[in-house]
Amino acid sequence: MTIQTDYGTVEYSPEDLIIFADGLFGFPKLTRYLLLRLNEGEGDDDSILLMLSVEDPNVVFVLINPFFLCPDYSPVLTPEELACLQVTDSGELSYYTICVVRNDYLENTVNLKCPLAINPQTRHGIQIILENTPYEYVHKLGSFPSVTGSTSDSDGSDEIC
Repeated sequence: MTIQTDYGTVEYSPEDLIIFADGLFGFPKLTRYLLLRLNEGEGDDDSILLMLSVEDPNVVFVLINPFFLCPDYSPVLTPEELACLQVTDSGELSYYTICVVRNDYLENTVNLKCPLAINPQTRHGIQIILENTPYEYVHKLGSFPSVTGSTSDSDGSDEIC
């Protein structure tokens, strides 16, 4: 199968799709997505990906692996969420955060409170809201030492990682 995008023609097979049966927050009718690596020759680097809706190729999300930003990131899913994803432990899942892109990349933000959780075996995912965590809806990329290369927070306000 092929899909025409702003990035060119993308070939894929149905097995490549990630299925979000309930869609994503704000996009409930878009359920089938394709993950695209920015650096095709970089092996299995999943620190930054594009997630393209095959139902509406104008809808593209920038995803960031939250463990790249925050090595101690520890999402805890409810038993219902784990059952929905057909796993018994949240460690069996892959996680991504949606990035809001701005002109200055250090002003880009990620939502650590509502990650995408994907079962890599079934290729089904859900977007969850983490309860009782220090994670917020908005974290500036510039607040993460892994992005800025510093050993401490840029403004001292983001101490979750």
